[in-house]
Amino acid sequence: MNCYIYRSSRKVGSYLYITEKNNFSDIPEELLKLLGRVEFAFQLKLNKDKALANADVKIVLKQLKEQSFFLQIPPPQDQEG
Repeated sequence: MNCYIYRSSRKVGSYLYITEKNNFSDIPEELLKLLGRVEFAFQLKLNKDKALANADVKIVLKQLKEQSFFLQIPPPQDQEG
């Protein structure tokens, strides 16, 4: 499956994966507002055997098929007190 990945201008480390380049019609309006301007980062050809650095490829593929997008957010920072 071809996947197009966009970087959020507002949420550092957040990436939006979609199945059609520059087609944001299936993305909820509130999510687009939260992300701010999105900038094309790169294209990937995903399959169940492809490893991703910060996401489980099986979850990404499932969400792309079910809702036409996947939102990758950075892991929570450890709070040391």
